[in-house]
Amino acid sequence: MPANFRPTTLQAALLLALALPAATHAQTTTPATDTTSTPQNETQTSSKTKTLESVHVTGSVIGNDYDTDTSTVGAKVPTSLRDIPQTIVVVNRDLMDAQGATSLSDALRNVPGITIGGAEGGQIGNNINLRGFTARTDIYLDGFRDPGQYYRDVFDLSAIEVLKGPSSMLFGRGSTGGVINQVTKEPELKPFGQITATVGSDDRYRTTADFNQPLSDTAAVRLNVYGQDMHSTRDVLKNQDAGIAPSVRFGIGTPTQITLSALIQRNHDTPDYGLPPINGRPANVSYKNWYGLTDDRTNQSVNEFNARLEHAFTDNVNLRTQLQYSDYTTNARETAANSVVTAGGVTLNKTLGNPTDLPLSDLYVQLASHDRIIHDKILDSQTDLTTKFDTGFIQHTLITGTEFAHETYNNQGYTRNGLPLLSLVDPVQESTPSNVTTTVGNYAQSTGNTAAVYANDTMRLNDQWIAVAGLRRDEFDAHISNTVSLPSYAQQTVYFTSVRGGVIYQPSEKQSYYVSYGTSFDPSLEQLTLTNGTQDLAPEKNYSYEIGGKWNLIDDVLAVNAALYNLEQTNARTETSSGEYVLDGNIRVRGAELGVVGHITPHWQIFSGYSYMDGRIVKAMDGTQGNVPANTPRNTFTTWSTYTFAQNWEAGGGPTYMSQRYAANTDLVSVGGYTRWDGTVAYHQPSYDIRLNVLNLTNKRYFDALIQSDGGRSVPGIGRTEMVTFTYKY
Repeated sequence: MPANFRPTTLQAALLLALALPAATHAQTTTPATDTTSTPQNETQTSSKTKTLESVHVTGSVIGNDYDTDTSTVGAKVPTSLRDIPQTIVVVNRDLMDAQGATSLSDALRNVPGITIGGAEGGQIGNNINLRGFTARTDIYLDGFRDPGQYYRDVFDLSAIEVLKGPSSMLFGRGSTGGVINQVTKEPELKPFGQITATVGSDDRYRTTADFNQPLSDTAAVRLNVYGQDMHSTRDVLKNQDAGIAPSVRFGIGTPTQITLSALIQRNHDTPDYGLPPINGRPANVSYKNWYGLTDDRTNQSVNEFNARLEHAFTDNVNLRTQLQYSDYTTNARETAANSVVTAGGVTLNKTLGNPTDLPLSDLYVQLASHDRIIHDKILDSQTDLTTKFDTGFIQHTLITGTEFAHETYNNQGYTRNGLPLLSLVDPVQESTPSNVTTTVGNYAQSTGNTAAVYANDTMRLNDQWIAVAGLRRDEFDAHISNTVSLPSYAQQTVYFTSVRGGVIYQPSEKQSYYVSYGTSFDPSLEQLTLTNGTQDLAPEKNYSYEIGGKWNLIDDVLAVNAALYNLEQTNARTETSSGEYVLDGNIRVRGAELGVVGHITPHWQIFSGYSYMDGRIVKAMDGTQGNVPANTPRNTFTTWSTYTFAQNWEAGGGPTYMSQRYAANTDLVSVGGYTRWDGTVAYHQPSYDIRLNVLNLTNKRYFDALIQSDGGRSVPGIGRTEMVTFTYKY
């Protein structure tokens, strides 16, 4: 681990608090032999009814399966994917391991319709677009909002669940295009562990460990750790990160379960703002070029603590209450190409994509700073009561609940003056010159309070028909103050009622068809930041219609899903010619999705998806009417397929395709489409695995993340990278 990773007194106290109750509980609990029969682990379907069969594989030689039968993201309790009337993509641990995925962004490449954004303005960390809309504040950890601006690792995750479509009824504000839920690993009643070590080209080193130990017949503890020093195919870039995630469960298999967990992570990364545009396209320079200063850094501290209590009063009445506290700090010293300048000192027009007839060798980039210290905190509590009952012939699974949250956001900006010019073609690698001075900038302080009550009823009418109806009432109260920027102070209280409805038809155990409708809302202060002039506007409103089907094929070992949808933001904020903002915009994305996951044969499995998005700015006052929304490709496609042979061997890979995209709503800067191929070969033994992953097999030149500011920057994707991973298991 990096030398700067040292637990604080609070973190050490938490670890001690987790260990002491475990030792005591191990001597006092009563045995239980069944870890999966408790009511809180059941799905929403009544035991009296015939349920749609889950996809289950029995023919895998190696034992890794990419398919997942259930999800919590679409109904707040574990539910069969076919009983959820929305598109859900689940990226599980086996798939992440097979691909050598280490970050949330790596794992989300398996989800068509997702695009990646870079550091933007005051935002850092994972900036993601889902179905054409930003999802930066729609990332969750075990069902809790995870708003911190940090780069997320997958070392402690068992799965990543992506629910597509507006979902404020389940999650509150935001979720225009959907939500992304990270599911952490939980302690189990069997001892096991594994240690992995990865060595890769371009100086990539990583190690992880996962230890699970029962404490008694009803209690267990689990510890996940990681550390990495990862360099890149691009100049200067490196990530030095480490993390620890302890968890303990008491009462496993009993009516009352208690789970305590934590995530403690430290990042020391080099920021990457990519290449500036020339004539509306990314500058045609070496993909290794990096425009910054060698002492740039993005240091991040993440501390998240979770406590959950689950109690089954009866087989049909279950209570779950949980509390999560998260504290994030980001200290960023970041430099990027702000503008393009000629040798004669003329600054090109970046709003038009830097048009010029000059050769690239005659151009320079003027650096500008993006320095800030950001501190986020959130205390969030959720309580859900699940009851199952009948009214006549209708069988109900009713979830009622409340959520209360308090968030704070502080952002102190700084500006470095006198930064140098760098050659566009051959930028020099240097630290911050001694003549550069620093000016203290705006200090923004924000708070947000959420109070919500909700109810969701899943009604089974008979063996073929299911109806879903949900309602949520939110009060979101936010305040912001600025020392330099305008407004100097703003306050907004928003009341909003979100709805959700769906009808599911299952003519047989292998077929499920649905139609659904959902809404969401985006307050001006949703991200606890504010553009001057929007503080008095009502929330943006979003709604979506979706129709789809889900099928089990080939003796229930292959799952197929397809959907058509219409997603619309009806009163989008738009800037008038006078510089004012009004709720007069309209953004629409119409699309289709197709997914295939499971086994084609006992030895051959696949995880594949396709997304078609027809995005359009239907109405706007800022001159973008008729344009395609930023970072919204028409087509995305991904396939990962592996084949096992000779009992112990596995080989496979697949392509990721993304069509052309625009960097901003002005449609003046674009990046071309690309196809990237990845591959793997692995040798498996009961006590160890050896795996080779090759990323970007053909060394394709492509652009990964887009950044809207300064005319639209484009961040090059990784070049060909080889990684060898050794895993020891016991």
